[in-house]
Parts: sequence; structure tokens; C-alpha cells
Amino acid sequence: MDSGSGTSVKIDDTAFERYRNTPNAGTNLLRLLLGTAIVVLLWGATTAAVLFGGAYVYFAWQAAVSPYAMQGFLASPIGVLSALASFAGIWIGLWIAMRWVHGEPLSALLGADRRVSRSDFLKGLIAVLITSALSEVLLYWLEPGIARGSISLSSWLLFLIPIVALTLLQTSSEEMLFRGYLLRGLANRFRSPFIWALLPGLLFTSLHWSGGSSAAINACVLVSIAAFALLLTLLVYATGNLGAALGAHLGNNLTGFLLISHQESYNSFALFTATPLEGPGWTTTDAVLIAMIGIVSTLLTIVLLLHPRSPLRVSAEVPNGADTI
Repeated sequence: MDSGSGTSVKIDDTAFERYRNTPNAGTNLLRLLLGTAIVVLLWGATTAAVLFGGAYVYFAWQAAVSPYAMQGFLASPIGVLSALASFAGIWIGLWIAMRWVHGEPLSALLGADRRVSRSDFLKGLIAVLITSALSEVLLYWLEPGIARGSISLSSWLLFLIPIVALTLLQTSSEEMLFRGYLLRGLANRFRSPFIWALLPGLLFTSLHWSGGSSAAINACVLVSIAAFALLLTLLVYATGNLGAALGAHLGNNLTGFLLISHQESYNSFALFTATPLEGPGWTTTDAVLIAMIGIVSTLLTIVLLLHPRSPLRVSAEVPNGADTI
């Protein structure tokens, strides 16, 4: 995009063309579907195993089992830790798919040079933390229902590193799957972004449907998630590397897990809790405003990371670049 003024957002596709052309001949549509099935199978198996183990520990600490025991487990600290740990299944599935289905190293998904851009990771993280703060201000203006969370400051500090590590596990696995494996594989076979960008984005967005929320709130959340997925895809398109998308996704989820939670099921480690989106009382107007806040936040993040005059502007991956780890 370019208005000709030299100050608008402009994306050069050179880096992405390098990235999309990295798959070998083993990456055809049939093998991509097979690899995806392996990832889903391992993800499901790992989720079942981790949640079963976590539930066993949780129920062992309970004097009695109530009809709401499983719901209580999922919302408990052990449940949250178990849910985050379950995303290890995606990493395992991707390693198997890349190694045995495609004959490539897992690192091939990171970028054309098979490394993560350290500076872009940090820029993505910082930009989203900034725009997340703005979003929270706007959401507070809409619904000033923020309260201190149940976790003490000492416990929060104790769990800080484990939660950051597990959140990185979760967000990185999703980026490797949706913006790495699927996007890269589809882009190698199809030229149209309506296939390689839209399909993984829609799949990623659909996984965020919440059965406990109203239709209006679900719609607003899905719109916000879709906008965020577009941002992550643009970052991969602009850089040919997953670094910026990894940082941006981590910043987004850390805000909700550790600072201000808007979900009852994931607020065990948050310093503050806001009115839960899955709770009652939200109107259709509220839903529209929430979606608009999400879109504005995403657009601002795009400007911070892609505008030529932004100090947080990400850079395209180039051959033999020194800015990698």
C-alpha cells in the first residue's frame, strides 16, 4: 500500500516470495492435509493427556466432587497451566509432519533463513503491549468494571516466569501452525492470498468461538480476532519471517493472562479482572463498540510496525542478515 507520499505504509513482497518458495517438492496439497491431520491428532492427544493429569491433581486436592468440578478445574490455576501446556502437542505434530511427511527441518517454518528475527520479535511484542494498553483504556471507558484479581502479588511474581514460558509455548505453536505451516504451504501451491492468507486466518479465528458468550459478543470477538490474524499475516508477508508475529501474539496473550483478564476461565493469574465477556449484561451496541476497539487497536499496531517513520518498523528478512538469532 502506498499513496506516493513516501510516508504511508508500503509492503515489499520480496522477503515473502523468498519464504513462500522455500518448501521442497514434498510440500504438495495432499501432504499438507496429511501433515495437518497429524498435528490435529497430536494436539488432541496431548490435550487429553495433559488435562487428564491436571484434573487428577486438582481433584486429589478437593474434599468432594461437585457437579461443577470440571468447570472449576478448567478455571483453576492448575487448569490454566494444563491448558497452556497442552499446546506442546502442536509442536510435536509439526516436528513429525515436517520431518517425516515433508522431509524438512522444523526450523524451515521460521523464515527463509530458518531463524527468528530477534529485533522484529521485540518490536512486535512492544507494539502490541502499547496498543493493548490503549485498548484497555477504551474498554474501561466502555465498562469501568475492573477489580483486583484473586492472586496475591507474591504469587503473581512466583508464577510470572512459568506463565510467560507457557504462554510463549501456546502462542508460538499457533504461529508455527497458522502463519508458518499452513500459510507457507498454501502460498507455495497457490498465488491467491484468498487461499493462503484467508483460509488459515478463518480457521484460526473460528477456534476462538465461545459457547458461553452471546451471539453478539461472539461476533465482536471473532471480528477482533480476525483483524488480529490479518495483522499477523501482514507481518509475515512484510518480513518473510515469523519473528514479529511471534512477538505480537505473545504480547497480546500476556496482557490477558497476567495483567487484565476479560475471561473468567483464564483469570487465575491476572493482577486485575474486568467484566467477563462471557457474562450477561452486554448489549449489541457494546458488542459493536468492542469490535471497533479491537479493529482500531489492530490498525494502530499495523502503523507502529509497518509505517516507514515508525521506530518500531519491522524489517524484511534478507539473505545472510545479521539481525537474527
